[in-house]
Amino acid sequence: MRENELEQRRIEAAKILTVLKQQEEKLNNIIQSQHLNTEQMENLYTLDTLDIQQVESHRGYGLKLTVDEKNQERLIANTKAILERKQIEVREAHKKVEVLKKLKEKQEQEYYKEFLQAETKELDDITSARFNR
Repeated sequence: MRENELEQRRIEAAKILTVLKQQEEKLNNIIQSQHLNTEQMENLYTLDTLDIQQVESHRGYGLKLTVDEKNQERLIANTKAILERKQIEVREAHKKVEVLKKLKEKQEQEYYKEFLQAETKELDDITSARFNR
């Protein structure tokens, strides 16, 4: 039962990690788009004729990309915080499983110890009963 809980926590953490990687990839795409937009804007400035409409279009797109980048960074920070909480939950569930395993092992050792003591006592009783006859 605790092992199922641990597995469930691990699956949740893995899903969040997948989402985080997708968000980071999206951030990288935004940054690449910013660099490409900047290059295109710089190329416009080197032309013989300056097209103000295109420059404004690139500038507006650059501002949008900057806002998108900030939003994506906030989203990534939130996802990282959620992932950290899930990792703590996984560690706690793992500790519970380990405690139960050790408890089971201890109980099993105790059972075998009692079994061997009972067996030894029975053999002693049989032996002493033979000698008392």
